[in-house]
Amino acid sequence: MGRIAALFCGLLFGAGLALAGMMDPAKVLNFLDVAGTFDPSLAFTMGAAVIIAFLGFRLVRRRAAPLIAPAFHWPTATAIDSRLIGGAAIFGLGWGLAGICPGPAIASLALANPHILAFLVPMAAGMLLANGIAARRPRLAEDGPVRERTK
Repeated sequence: MGRIAALFCGLLFGAGLALAGMMDPAKVLNFLDVAGTFDPSLAFTMGAAVIIAFLGFRLVRRRAAPLIAPAFHWPTATAIDSRLIGGAAIFGLGWGLAGICPGPAIASLALANPHILAFLVPMAAGMLLANGIAARRPRLAEDGPVRERTK
């Protein structure tokens, strides 16, 4: 049941990205080009997503447990450190240079666009490199990203 729910959520997310135009790098780059061909439509997409996520989290936090899992897994990290700032900077630079972020890039695989591989291959290599670095640093391995919710 969990895999079916994950597949449904992934398909719904991908459909939302396609509907919003986030799988089109030109649309994303136009959104980022505030001094040129600025396209504010993605701001409305972001605003709608923030509202829906806010309401969804408010509803979910009232539950004792998720529908198809034994417990919630909430993030516990609260520190704003060099890893967070560096990761955000790399993510933003990659998004701004390529015009696409990881979620829409993966969803774009369904369109069989060969150009998207020029983004996905280095992205996957970067993820593997980051995991390798994190595995060698004991401090990072001890700071688990999630915890079970206690009531």
